[in-house]
Amino acid sequence: MSLPTAYGAAAHQDGPVRSEVHKLPLKSEGHGEAALSRRTTEPFGMLGVSWPDADAEVRGEIEARTRSAETGEWSDWITLEPYLPGLDGERPSERGSTEPVWVGRSDGAEVRVGDGAASGTLPAGLRLDMVDPVAGGDQAQGGAADAAPAAFTSAAVDPGPPSTVPQPPVVSRAQWGADESLNDEGPIYLEKGVIKAVFVHHTTDGTYNCADSAAVVRALHVYHVKTNGWRDLGYNFLVDKCGTIFEGRQGGIDQPVMGAHTYGFNSESTSVAIIGNYTTAGAPAAALEATARVAAYKLGQYGGDPAGSTTLVAGATQKNYAGKEFVAGQSYPFSQISGHRDGFNTECPGMKLYPQLGDIRTLAAGPVQALKVTSVGGGAFAVESGYETPGPVTLNWSTSTPSSLISGFELLVDGRSVATVAGSARSASTTLVPGAHKVEVKAVHQSGRTTVATAVNVNVPSPKTFVPVTPERVMDTRAGLGVPKAPVGAGGVVTLQVTGANGIPATGVGAVVLNVTATNVTGETSYVSVYPDGTTRTSASNLNLVKGQTAPNLVIVPVVNGKVNFYNRSGTLDLLADVTGYFTSVGEGSTHVNLGPKRVMDTREGLGVPKAPVGADSAVTLQVAGVDGVPAEGVTAVVLNVTATNVTGATSYVSVYPDGTERTSASNLNLVKGQTAPNLVIVPVVNGKVNFYNRSGTLDLIADITGYFATGDEGASHVNLGPKRVMDTREGLGVPKAPVGADGVVTLQVAGVDGVPAEGVTAVVLNVTATNVTGATSYVSVYPDGTERTSASNLNLVKGETAANLVIVPVVNGKVSFYNRSGTLDLIADITGYFRK
Repeated sequence: MSLPTAYGAAAHQDGPVRSEVHKLPLKSEGHGEAALSRRTTEPFGMLGVSWPDADAEVRGEIEARTRSAETGEWSDWITLEPYLPGLDGERPSERGSTEPVWVGRSDGAEVRVGDGAASGTLPAGLRLDMVDPVAGGDQAQGGAADAAPAAFTSAAVDPGPPSTVPQPPVVSRAQWGADESLNDEGPIYLEKGVIKAVFVHHTTDGTYNCADSAAVVRALHVYHVKTNGWRDLGYNFLVDKCGTIFEGRQGGIDQPVMGAHTYGFNSESTSVAIIGNYTTAGAPAAALEATARVAAYKLGQYGGDPAGSTTLVAGATQKNYAGKEFVAGQSYPFSQISGHRDGFNTECPGMKLYPQLGDIRTLAAGPVQALKVTSVGGGAFAVESGYETPGPVTLNWSTSTPSSLISGFELLVDGRSVATVAGSARSASTTLVPGAHKVEVKAVHQSGRTTVATAVNVNVPSPKTFVPVTPERVMDTRAGLGVPKAPVGAGGVVTLQVTGANGIPATGVGAVVLNVTATNVTGETSYVSVYPDGTTRTSASNLNLVKGQTAPNLVIVPVVNGKVNFYNRSGTLDLLADVTGYFTSVGEGSTHVNLGPKRVMDTREGLGVPKAPVGADSAVTLQVAGVDGVPAEGVTAVVLNVTATNVTGATSYVSVYPDGTERTSASNLNLVKGQTAPNLVIVPVVNGKVNFYNRSGTLDLIADITGYFATGDEGASHVNLGPKRVMDTREGLGVPKAPVGADGVVTLQVAGVDGVPAEGVTAVVLNVTATNVTGATSYVSVYPDGTERTSASNLNLVKGETAANLVIVPVVNGKVSFYNRSGTLDLIADITGYFRK
């Protein structure tokens, strides 16, 4: 039979919904038979057969069939099972009846009854009760509070005891449209005020849409009160097959309300009824999960254990479905989550649902089941002993326990919790210090029970020293150098093999130093991220671009699988990369020594070089060894922030390269007329000097030194980290959420957070981006906390610009500071590594 039209229109309206019970008498056929001939009826959605004498029995079958108001089709015959009398105590108004069946929106009915004996008799007054849960399609006037009986609303009820587990979302009586005018007696609470068990039921046989669930609950409420003559809806809670929980009997979700659900054991228990018939098929996972959640909540209010047992005192002498005898007044053991049949002679909660009670207990009690690590990423790659990473690691896992029953997960490194994520998460990331580690995930069930998945071994190689190489172009998408010859499209990635070529060893390389340039940009705005191959790209970016722009930036990027990836956000663009060095754990490299930031060259003032602009196709040479605090011997490379200004050529570029060597095609700055632009340069030192070449027009050059690399172990070694966003003034990440004002400074804690050690860090490598610039011109200086800021700058900006530059900044007091000269702007910082002794 096809499903009738849903009653969902009024399913989620607060306030009472008017319902009606339409009644038709059955005609006696003699010989213990009665019937209602097929006929058209008032609209209804639920039906049952009732009779005045609650103690009278119908020994034969009661069957009905209905006509769909939507399709006009008649259903198959439906068997109606009689209710046991007295389920809600001794009540003068109680009628005998069958359990109700949901049939969906119907407008026709037929009934047949036979007691199974040729000369038998049937109870007098048999009738068909048909409940329309949205009588006339109208919602009653006024809210739920207006319809509540005064005797109940005037009596204040103290909040129920807190539970050890969270209360799940519950559709309240007002929300499902309970007509509280039907309940003029108020609730009854358990005499001892303690819930010791939860009985699971099924109810209202029949097929339904989840959009109809509120209407099903309303109809059941009306049937129990108007047909059965009960105080109220019998069940304390109801759950539909989609996992929605409904408040049942009146009195408070958090209260020990006496229900009418398990004859003889109502006085120490509560109930959850799953809507539907589960005789031939089990309940869906969503319904089991919801039942577990509400059962755990109610038992958790009274120190119960969903997987545990208790004793209940029988309120009646009877047998259960298995034939076990109960004597009134005697105590008997029960599981704290039991089925209706455990306490009464019934198939309820159904032949297929009853075996699922074990699943409900496990869901409710925990621990989290089938927890296992599914993959390791974030920078880690598989090796024979487990995994290796330059520092970042992401653990991904799975579990068969629904997220709603999990309080959270913890990422453990060597047994110590380093990150906590929500119960809905299935991954967590951290950054590891050099050495061998055991990484685990621990799941915390809402019950407090914990599960730890099998550990994975992750190794972080030791810190790396620097080996400079003569700047050389290793990638150009315009020429097909290193990667295919084609622009990088929107959302596109190109992968560059960096090890085993261009003077870089095939093994032992932890990171490479690349000057990356974007050109031929077609997107209105875009950004480029450079990140290790085989890892998940983060929100970190290296270049921020606008249409038609050519812009470079230095990148120190960890190497995984011998490769690095380049991602373009939108439009198309060409990418170029020039290598200037690498970090390695093999052989003897150079260590980093902080210096400055300090201005060492300015062609406008004659600092370090003659006072004159650099002409077209010309170079100036700067002595770096033996001056400005740089040793005269043993220096292999210097770290300079180079700025070009007063550019007269329509376009030009600047190359910084070792003295005494032949200049290659590598460039460090790409310029247009009138532009002021900086870029960080790590340049090898030959003859104690470095050269600066200008392609066309004239321009002035400024250089600020921030450190140098030298042979021996006096300096610090490099440790890969990230790329990872550590500061964003737009979001309050790392610093307060506010733009940086004119002459303003923000200070970022870097040591002891985001994977950076608390001690021994000499400098951090940050890609710093400025955006939302309001000043006509400004500059940003990044410098060690607790020191006096010098004239050195890292970013030179104009109004509306978004620009980035790499910074290697010394760490003092575990912090670094960021200064803005004028106007306001937002600052973003992505860490890519650090230096440590």
